[in-house]
Amino acid sequence: MQVLMNLILVVQLLSALAMIGLVLVQHGKGADMGASFGSGASGSLFGATGSANFLSRTTAVCATLFFVCTLGLAYFGSHRDAGAPKESLLERAAPASAPAPAASGAAAIPEAPVAAQPAVSAASR
Repeated sequence: MQVLMNLILVVQLLSALAMIGLVLVQHGKGADMGASFGSGASGSLFGATGSANFLSRTTAVCATLFFVCTLGLAYFGSHRDAGAPKESLLERAAPASAPAPAASGAAAIPEAPVAAQPAVSAASR
């Protein structure tokens, strides 16, 4: 099960990186007008509008793959083995021989020495 989760995670990361690259390569909406007046895009491998269609379709495939991988990781993450202990990562990382904290917070703080004040008698008032 762990191997499958690692494989899905690798596919998700690769699809995310491919999607980022494809979005950065695509032209903005304003670039279409320049391509129609012969700015050199018609001589490309895919033609004037072929590259935009190819890049947008490939981006959509990468986005769908990323979404499916995310759903798969969420499913496998929520359905753990029944025999596996359900503890948090912090509980797993804490050493077993660590000293327990004090029962009350006041006992852990050392008290400051209090200076003795002279006793005021009732007669001196």
